[in-house]
Parts: sequence; structure tokens; C-alpha cells
Amino acid sequence: MKITFLGTGTSHGVPSIDCMRQQYQRCPHQVCLKAEHDPRYRRMRSSILLELQQYEVLIDTSQDFREQMLRAHVTRLDAVLYTHGHADHIFGLPDTRSYTHRDEPPLPVYASPETMHTLRSSFGYVFDPPTFVGGGIPILAPHVVSTRFTLAGHDIYPIHVEHGPLQGCLGYRIDNTAYIPDVHTIPAAALDMLQGLDLLIINCLRERPHSSHLSLSESLHYAELLAPQLALFTHMTHDIDYALEEPNLPTNVHFAYDGLQLTV
Repeated sequence: MKITFLGTGTSHGVPSIDCMRQQYQRCPHQVCLKAEHDPRYRRMRSSILLELQQYEVLIDTSQDFREQMLRAHVTRLDAVLYTHGHADHIFGLPDTRSYTHRDEPPLPVYASPETMHTLRSSFGYVFDPPTFVGGGIPILAPHVVSTRFTLAGHDIYPIHVEHGPLQGCLGYRIDNTAYIPDVHTIPAAALDMLQGLDLLIINCLRERPHSSHLSLSESLHYAELLAPQLALFTHMTHDIDYALEEPNLPTNVHFAYDGLQLTV
């Protein structure tokens, strides 16, 4: 399985408009300013692409979807998995129309019941299209998931996690890789499903605590508790300066960055 990190940032992205407006005074380490010169500091909204034996699986259609697809030269999609219904993870959905055609099968999309409800509410014209369609719409096949399903011969396990008050937030385990971009607490049942990982990709918002995301110390706690061979942190704000923090991390823990590719 090949993994491409299409985005590793939060809903603000890095650099953030807020910082630009305030002359980059909001960054603890001037990360937004550094991002203008060092591409590893530029963080689009979080999303990854999985290549499963030439089967292309996208997790989340971020607000940066179009730019991410162009930059990574993604010419096809075979399925989309959604983690939850927040804007930075779903609002690229309309642009999936570039990967669907009326003479081909619909593009399968998978989500929890709560997230599918949000998708249908947000994009009614896609899921319940009107008789007249002017600009074209994606042709999708929605699948509600709560337990194991299979794609391209790989078992996919939805991992139910807590992301503040939001219901239906998922991570996913594919073989011995897990992707959990938005989480504050991993319940005991989910922890049991995350044992024996080769790769854990998990939220690491910032150094300070947050009510619905993991802080750096909390992310490190889960990395130690689950003990994967490799842990990569994602969904990071401008508080995270990889060059300053990475030397202090355990040897099996690193910060991901946009464009990173690896095979597991």
C-alpha cells in the first residue's frame, strides 16, 4: 500500500489568513512566515490517498481537494472514505465530478450514518439531483458504514473515536495502517482495534490542550500506548514547528508533511 499525504493541516491551513493579516505575530515560532519559503511548512487541509494494488482510495475531500489532486497528479479515484462531516473534510466533494462519468459506474463514497446525513444535507443537489442539471454533478454511490467492509481485497475497519461533541467521527484501519486525523479521545474498544500497527497516522493539533483535538503530549501518549512501528503526526496548526520539535520525538515518531509518500 502506497500512501500520499495530500494535506497535513487543520481547517485554517498553514500559512493562515489570520497570521498574514496580523503580520505573522500569532505564530509561536513564525511558522506561517517560514511557510512562504519552505514548502514543508505549508499545510493544506488534511487528506491522504491510498494506492491499494492500483485501486485509488481517498480519505476525505478537503477544501483544498482540487489543488491537492493537481499537485499529486491523481488521474483516477476508485473510492472515497469520509472521517467526519466538518467543512475542512467534506467541502471538496463537488469537485469529485471530475472523476465520474455517466458511462461509468458511480464513485463509491463511505461514511458513518451521521456523516452521510451531513453530506446529504450539505450537497442535496448531488445526492437528490434536480431534473435539470446545468453545471454537472458528481455521480456517487453512497455507502453507510459502521463495521468492517472490503475494498480491493483489503479489509477496512471503521474506528469510532471522540472528536468533541460531534457524533459519528471515524478513523480507519486498513491492514496494519490506521488513519485518525481528528480525535480527542480514543475509547477502549477502538484502542483494542488499533493493536499491532505498523503505521499510526494521528492528529497532533498543537502544544496547548484543545477541547476536541489531541495536543502534542496527548498524541505522544497514544503513540507510546499503541506502540506502532512508526507513528506520523498530522492535522497540525502553525504551532507545530517540525524542525524544532522533531529532535525531541521518540525515534519511531515523526511529523508528516504535505507531499510525503511512503509504502507500507
